Amino acid sequence: MNRTMNRYNLLDLTIRDILRVINPSKDDWSFRFQLINEIRAIVGSIENLRGATVEPFGSFASNLFTKWGDLDISIELQNGTHISSPGKKHKQSVLQEVLKAFRKKGGFRKLMFIANARVPILKFEGSYNISCDISINNLSGQMKSKILFWINEIDGRFRDLVMLVKEWAKAHHINDSKSGTLNSYSLSLLVIFHLQTLVPAILPPLREIYPGNMIDDLTGVRTVAEKNIEDICAANIHRIRSDRSRLINRSTLSALFISFLTKFADVCSRASTQGICPYSGQLEDIHTNMRWLPRTYALFVEDPFEQPANTARTVSSNQLIRISQAIQATHGILVAANQDRTCLIPVLAGPHISRFFMRPSVPAPPLFNQFPSRTSSSTQLPSRASSSSRNGHRTHPPQRKKTQDSSQDKRLDKRPTEPSKSPTPPPSTSQKQQEWRPRSESRGDQTGSDG
Repeated sequence: MNRTMNRYNLLDLTIRDILRVINPSKDDWSFRFQLINEIRAIVGSIENLRGATVEPFGSFASNLFTKWGDLDISIELQNGTHISSPGKKHKQSVLQEVLKAFRKKGGFRKLMFIANARVPILKFEGSYNISCDISINNLSGQMKSKILFWINEIDGRFRDLVMLVKEWAKAHHINDSKSGTLNSYSLSLLVIFHLQTLVPAILPPLREIYPGNMIDDLTGVRTVAEKNIEDICAANIHRIRSDRSRLINRSTLSALFISFLTKFADVCSRASTQGICPYSGQLEDIHTNMRWLPRTYALFVEDPFEQPANTARTVSSNQLIRISQAIQATHGILVAANQDRTCLIPVLAGPHISRFFMRPSVPAPPLFNQFPSRTSSSTQLPSRASSSSRNGHRTHPPQRKKTQDSSQDKRLDKRPTEPSKSPTPPPSTSQKQQEWRPRSESRGDQTGSDG
C-alpha cells in the first residue's frame, strides 16, 4: 500500500510541475491580446470590411491553451443585427482581401491561405511566434468555446486534466487532425466524457447545461440568441453547483489521468460499434443511433453543441491503432512499480517541457482563468469567473455531508487537489468592456478587468 501511495504521490507532483510549466503566464496572455489588436487594426483598414469585428475563439477563448498555444480568430461580418452565414465563395473573397492587407502591412511569417478547406482559413505566424488561424463568421466556434470556459466553474480539475491530456497527446504525436489523429476539441470532449462517467461523476451530461442543439438556436438577432444561451447555461451551472445532494469525487489528477487512459483503451477497442456522446454522458450504439448512420468513421465523438457532427471525423483506422498503442504504453509505465521523474516526464510531456526540469526550478506563473469579451473593439483582461472564490482562488464544489469515492479513489490520497491561483491581471489595453461569462449569481469578487 505504501509503495502504491508513493507512486501516485510522485505522479501527482510530476503532473503539477508540468502544469506549472505549460500554463500561460501574464505575458503570454498579453502577447495574444496584442496580436488580436494588430489584426483588428488591419481588418479595420480594409474598406470592404468596415464594421467587421475580430473575435477570438478556440482554446484561448475557453482558457484551455498552453503557453505555446495558437490563436483562433473569427472575422464577423456585419449583417445588421442578425446572425448570417455567408457562402464559401464570399468567405474566400474576404480572406483574399485580408491576405493582401497582411502582406502590405508586413511582419507576418508563414502566410498561407487554405481556400479549399471545408472552412476556408488564413494561417500565419505573428509576433512572439504565435501561430494564428483566421476564419469568417465562426459564431458557433465562439459559443462552444464560451461553454467550455463556463464548464470549469463546476470543477477546476476539468481544465487541469484537459491541459495535461493535450500535452500528453502532443508528446505522443496524436494531437493533429491533419495527420489523422485527434484535434484538441475532441480531446476536450473526451475529458468531459471521462468526468461524466466516473462514480461519483464530476461533470453532468451536457444536456443538463444546455438542453438542446445549440447550433440550431443560433438564429435571428445575435445579441438575443447569445444572451438566451448564456442565461440557460448560467442558470443550470448555478443549479448544479448549488446542489448539496451531489456526491463529491475527490480523485487526484494522477488518479483521473490513469483512469482516463484505462477508460479510453477500452473505448478504442469498441469504436467500431459504439460512439461517445458527451451530450447524454453515455456510450451509444452506432447501429441504433439513426443520427449517426451511415457510419463511415473510425471513431465517433459527437459534438454536443452541433449534433450529430463527429469531432473525430479525421481520425483514420490506422491512426486509431496508434492512439490506442500510446494509451496502453503510457498506462503501463504510469502503473509500473519502479518510477522516477526522469521516466515520467517524457511519457507525459514533450522535449520542450523536459528541458525545464534540467535546471533549478523557478516560480512558475499561476493559472489564469479568464477570457475577453466580444463586445469591445479593443481587448482587456477579464473579470474572474465564478470558478474563483471570494479571495481569488479557484475552488471546487462545496463539500457535502454524503461522500462516496470510486474504487480508484480508495487507493489514493483523499485530499482534494490543490487549487491554482490567478495572477494579478496585466494592465488593460484600452476601453472598459462588458463580460460575457454567465451571470449565474451576483459576485463580489469581480476585481479584474474584462478582456
